[in-house]
Amino acid sequence: MRVVVLGGGVVGTAAAWYLAKDGHEVTLIERHADVACGTSQSNAGLVSPGDSTAWASPAALVTFIKSLYKPDMGIKVRFNLDPNFLAWTWRFLLQCTQARANANTEVKLRLAFYARECINVLQDETGLAYDDKRKGILYFYRSQQSLEAGAKHMGYIAERGLKIEIVDRERLVALEPGLAAVKHQIAGGVYSPMDQTGDSCLFTRGLAELARERHGVQFRFNTTVTGLDVEGDRVKAVLTDQGPVACDAVVVSLGPESSLLARKIGIDVPVYPVKGYTATIPVDDDKGPTMGGVDEDRLIAYSRLGNRLRIASTAEFAGYDRSHKPADFTTMFKTAHDLFPGAIDESKAVLWAGLRPMMPGSVPVHGRARYANLYLDTGHGHVGWTMACGSGKLTADLVAGRRPEIDTTGLLYRN
Repeated sequence: MRVVVLGGGVVGTAAAWYLAKDGHEVTLIERHADVACGTSQSNAGLVSPGDSTAWASPAALVTFIKSLYKPDMGIKVRFNLDPNFLAWTWRFLLQCTQARANANTEVKLRLAFYARECINVLQDETGLAYDDKRKGILYFYRSQQSLEAGAKHMGYIAERGLKIEIVDRERLVALEPGLAAVKHQIAGGVYSPMDQTGDSCLFTRGLAELARERHGVQFRFNTTVTGLDVEGDRVKAVLTDQGPVACDAVVVSLGPESSLLARKIGIDVPVYPVKGYTATIPVDDDKGPTMGGVDEDRLIAYSRLGNRLRIASTAEFAGYDRSHKPADFTTMFKTAHDLFPGAIDESKAVLWAGLRPMMPGSVPVHGRARYANLYLDTGHGHVGWTMACGSGKLTADLVAGRRPEIDTTGLLYRN
C-alpha cells in the first residue's frame, strides 16, 4: 500500500520505519527541513518506563490549581479563554480520580515496557548510534518525607513489573559517583535499572536515513499538511501546500498539531501542547553524571549524552508558544551547578523550548479514526521518546490487519 505518515518527529519516523519494513510504499510529510526539528529535537533523554505514572491524578489536581497563583512551580498554567484549552482542562479534571490515574498508569506502563523492547531490538539489529546508555535511571529525593512518598509512588508500578531498588545515599553514590559532592543533600532514591537514556534527535535522524536507504521511504520536507481529500469512508489524498499526495492509508503523528488537523475533518483528538524547556551543555568526560536521573523535589531531569549534559524541566500550559528567555533556565542551571559542581559552563548551553502533545489522561491514542484508512499515532505527552518504537510497531500491525503483539486495551481510538 501507499502509506503517508504525517509528522517527522520520533513517533512518526518510527511508524514510517516499521511500515516500510512491512513492504509498504511509505512517504513521510514534515513541515520542517528535516526530521526531529520540533518536539523530538530536545528532551530529557529518558527512555523510562519508570516515568509512566499518569499526570492526571488527585495530587496533580492540587498542583494544577496551585500553579494558577504560584508562578515558581514546575507546572505552570497561563489561564486563558481558548475554548480548546478549557475543553482539555475539563477532560483532564475528569481523569484526576485515583481510579482513573491507576487505570491510565497501567496502560502507559504496558506500552512503555513494550516500546523499550522494541527500541533495543531495533538498535541491536541496525547498530544505530544515538549516545544511548542502558544503565538505568536514578529518581532521588532531598528529604526523608519525599523519599518515602516517592518509594510508595514507584511501588505501584513496581508491583506491575518495573524492577526497582530503594537506595540510601551511600548506595546512590555507588551507582552514580557524579552525585558524590552532594550526597549530604540527598536522603535517598529509587533506582530503576530497566530505564535507559539516549538522544532522540540523533535516533530520529539516524532512523530516517536507514529508512530511506534500506526501505525506500520518501521524505517530503518543507511541506505543510493543509487537510485531507476524503471520498466516502476513505482518505484518497493528503492535501499540502505543495499539492496533493495520493495514498491508500494515512497515519497522523503530528504531535501537538494533531488536534488542529483532526478538527478540520471532524475528529475529536483532545491533544493539547504542554511546553517544556531543555539546556544541552558540553561536559568533560570525568565530570557530571554517568547515567540519567531525576531530582524529584525540584522536578528536574537530566541525561548524560556522550560528552553532553541534557537538563530538562517544567510543564507549562502556554498554548502553541515556543519562545523562551534566559530566566526560564535559572532554576535548571542552579540545580545543575548544585548537583555537579564544576561540570558545566552554562554560557555554552544550547537552550530550547518545545511542545509535548498531551492527552487529558496521559495515554496516547492509536488506531483507526472515522475513516477506514486513517490511523492515529499521537498524544504521547512527555514520554513520546520512551514509547515511539512500540507505538510505531503497533501502528504497523494495525495497518497490516495483524493482531498486535501488545494488549491494545486502552490504547485504541474510540470513534
